[in-house]
Amino acid sequence: MVKIVIDAMGGDFAPKQQVLGTVAALKKDKELSVILVGDEPQIKAELSECEYDESRVEIVHTTEVIGMEEIPTKAVKTKKDSSTVVAFRLLKEGKADGLVSSGSTGAVLTAGVLILGRLKGVSRPALCPIIPNHTGGGTFLCDCGANLECKPINLVHFALMGSAYAQTVYGIEKPTVGLLNNGTEDHKGLLLQQETNALLKKVEAINYVGNREGRDIMFGDVDVMVADGFTGNIAMKSAEGCGKAVSAIMKKAFKRNLFSKLRALLCGDIIKNIKKGLDYEGVGGAMFLGLTKAVVKGHGNSKARSFAVSIEQAANAVRGNMTAKIKELIDGVDLASIQAQAQEAAAGQAE
Repeated sequence: MVKIVIDAMGGDFAPKQQVLGTVAALKKDKELSVILVGDEPQIKAELSECEYDESRVEIVHTTEVIGMEEIPTKAVKTKKDSSTVVAFRLLKEGKADGLVSSGSTGAVLTAGVLILGRLKGVSRPALCPIIPNHTGGGTFLCDCGANLECKPINLVHFALMGSAYAQTVYGIEKPTVGLLNNGTEDHKGLLLQQETNALLKKVEAINYVGNREGRDIMFGDVDVMVADGFTGNIAMKSAEGCGKAVSAIMKKAFKRNLFSKLRALLCGDIIKNIKKGLDYEGVGGAMFLGLTKAVVKGHGNSKARSFAVSIEQAANAVRGNMTAKIKELIDGVDLASIQAQAQEAAAGQAE
């Protein structure tokens, strides 16, 4: 039985959508149990309207909530009885195997590092969402905002962690890895991208295929796209905006007149498939890679469906021993040797 702790008060629609998503996840996965952390009366009120296996649900009462507008570090240190802090503490104490929260991103990142801690050898933890692509699957984007300023070693670790995530949770045997850049040639990008590209070419533990451009994220050209958090966050939100824009344009076009509405009826199945392919809620939240246990950060406006998928992600990460795989890959890379090889290759090209 896998146990996931839920930050039931984090997010725009807490605790209703968290409870509904949890109930849906429990119905789908009979080997799952949960701890709902938050205001007990509110949680019980929502649960009273649902049918669920009470033996697999525990409630831990808290009296505080960290708001989206609060300073993360200060909030985590001062609000000891907040749902986010208590959830991470339960995870740290071994009372749960994984965690899901749709609360403040800054608070989740801070609590993850300060309370839970990162895996030994990981230079920086990273957020890795799945961006829907045209293949019907998704592209793992690592990082999408946890680290705005990065060094090459950080991006190398993002590549290793993203590969481990794709392998252990989604069963992709040899995921392809690309580096997000403004062109595919080796000389493209800033110094960060150029140095990272040279290093990744020497990392045998991953299936690195070189520089890739932003359009390749939604096209599904690679399984894992590596980026610094600043660039990755812009790419992720651009992709989400693209999906919403396409949906809005189609809706407007098919409502233009009577004939358009009739055509919409004839194309109903196609329209549904397009919307499904662009629906980021169907892929769940962003895995917080590099921590000692599985943590999934959901969208702040997550509804029940997205929350249920996020819980499934966390449970599958536990079952697949994702953190152990990350540590194995990180420990297996001799970065100093790889840096020396990359420098020798660069010197040879210069000559």
